[in-house]
Amino acid sequence: MKIRKQNIFNTLWAIVKFVIAWIYVLLNAIVLCFIPKGKFSVKYMQFFMHQFNWFMGVRYKIKGKLSSKRPLLCVCNHISVFEISTMAAALGGSFFGKKDIESWPLIGWMAKKFGVVFIDRRPSHATEALNAIQKELESVDYPLFIFPEGTSTNGAYVKQFKSSMFDVIEKTGATVQPVVVHYRLHDGTKINDEDLANHFAYFDNKKMDCGPYCKIERSAFMQVFHVMVLGGFLVEIEILPVPDLSGMDRKQISDKLHKIISDKYMETK
Repeated sequence: MKIRKQNIFNTLWAIVKFVIAWIYVLLNAIVLCFIPKGKFSVKYMQFFMHQFNWFMGVRYKIKGKLSSKRPLLCVCNHISVFEISTMAAALGGSFFGKKDIESWPLIGWMAKKFGVVFIDRRPSHATEALNAIQKELESVDYPLFIFPEGTSTNGAYVKQFKSSMFDVIEKTGATVQPVVVHYRLHDGTKINDEDLANHFAYFDNKKMDCGPYCKIERSAFMQVFHVMVLGGFLVEIEILPVPDLSGMDRKQISDKLHKIISDKYMETK
């Protein structure tokens, strides 16, 4: 199977779908006004994202099972905005997200209603970010997902993890579970690094350490539109066993989780 070629018909149909998608978002924003923030709004996000993925042509496949222990912090590699939509739909739970998304019109407000906790990852705000992570882990009974690379990537590799956010593990006693995400074409065909960077990943060229650059850097919204033009893709979510992190400091935890996730990602990408 090959990537669908872009043409005027695909583009026009994608425009129609993109407009309808925004109508769907607006209607759900109205519904969210009547749903209290918390367990119910997080559950509603799972329903919302499932429908939204279907509409975009993004499918997902799950291998493995989340731990039943709580609090549960799931650590995942990050290629684009579609980790958020597919993992929310497939696994439930909510996320720790970048602070700047909080200011996005409508999307930031909806994300907060969906239980997303926005953290400022600048070193000067490290204590504030850790307190926010700790407080959320201790107060919810659903899994929380975090992307310790600190940015999305071109998918050619897994960027080194930021260790500062793992200080909370000892304080909260949280179970930490690694999750690996791969992008495939709908029939499961692997996507090469060049196509992944140019069509499916969403990243800043300047933040990449290796691998191909994207020829056209798109905004998050234009990336969604571009995927609609392509007809979508498949996200494979592999949930790995809970590792033993006892007795480790944050740097050791970060390095071990990065090795587990990076090794599995590179082995099967």
